[in-house]
Amino acid sequence: MDFRLTATQAAFQREVTTFIERDLPAGWNEEHGSLEERLVLERDVMKRLAARHWLALPWPKEFGGLGASPMQQMIFNEQMAYHGVPGTINMGVAWVGPVAMLYGTAEQKSRFLSRIADGTDLWCTLYSEPGAGSDLAAMQTRAVRDGDDYVINGQKIWTTFGHYADWGWLAARTDPNAPKHKGISTFAVKMDTPGITVRPLVNMAGSHEFNEIFFEDVRVPASQLIGEENRGWYNVAVGLDFERSSIGATSNARRNVDDLVAYLHHGAVRASGAVRHRLAENAIGVQLLRNMAYFIASQQEKTGIAPNREAQMAKLFGAELQQRIAATALQVFGMESQATRAGSAAERSQFSYLRSVANTIEGGTSEIQRSVIATRGLGLPRE
Repeated sequence: MDFRLTATQAAFQREVTTFIERDLPAGWNEEHGSLEERLVLERDVMKRLAARHWLALPWPKEFGGLGASPMQQMIFNEQMAYHGVPGTINMGVAWVGPVAMLYGTAEQKSRFLSRIADGTDLWCTLYSEPGAGSDLAAMQTRAVRDGDDYVINGQKIWTTFGHYADWGWLAARTDPNAPKHKGISTFAVKMDTPGITVRPLVNMAGSHEFNEIFFEDVRVPASQLIGEENRGWYNVAVGLDFERSSIGATSNARRNVDDLVAYLHHGAVRASGAVRHRLAENAIGVQLLRNMAYFIASQQEKTGIAPNREAQMAKLFGAELQQRIAATALQVFGMESQATRAGSAAERSQFSYLRSVANTIEGGTSEIQRSVIATRGLGLPRE
């Protein structure tokens, strides 16, 4: 493929970077200590993106998006991730919208889509469970029909930003006797519904991103079942048809390498030859991952289908590359990386190293990714 941007694509890239430089709220890239401050900032950014129809960029225009192509999505996501712009990760756009557009009722589309596209409602994803992470279809949270409601009981875990989401996108088992990939349904659940308990999960980097969610006789109106009962597994898979280039991980990795190079050029420390070689390997890895992302997006644009094998490869390679870059950063800063001086480059490297442990777990472990690549991508036998 030709990795150069077309004139139209380059113009869109300049438009996005100009927006980042000029149109974001003051202090958007500064440290924000409290959850409330972060939430106010993210909602502000979301509203500004929504005003340009960028928040739900890939959605059709009639639902508040721009009908963006996979390459446009990738260009936008690359710039946002590289500059660390908050408020751009939207579960409602990624998961709820695509399913509601395809399988939702007219009332559901009217109720949910506009409030996602304009940044009013934040959504979290209620998929993983203590016994159903990478093997998601093993979920046991139950939804039992009772008149005009479903009664939900069970537990979800690793729910990103569930502590300030307005709505949850829930997958629950509605037929316990069906094979595990069947008998699952998807629901829109208001997070302040009685019976829902949100408990924080603070990771070893000291960050509160994840939560565990408990459902105790939670009554959800049947009108909030999206799609057919017992066909939720297919709804979950719909989101995979949207942009899957892993450009976010690529951009984060590229920014971390660029920052390390700039720090060394500043002359604050002098890295050994071994560290410099490792940093060069990281830079090569970033470029390789970026090329993979561009290839995936270009193929999806040509065929309308994401190349699954390459997408899984990018996810696996990107997650492990981020860990290698974080380890290199610790070598660059040496003992200083154990300091906790807030806002320092060394402190950020410590956080990145600790947080990167999750990269090869979240979204499917590296072991699962390798199995998927081998069996589905390369056609190798399971045993």
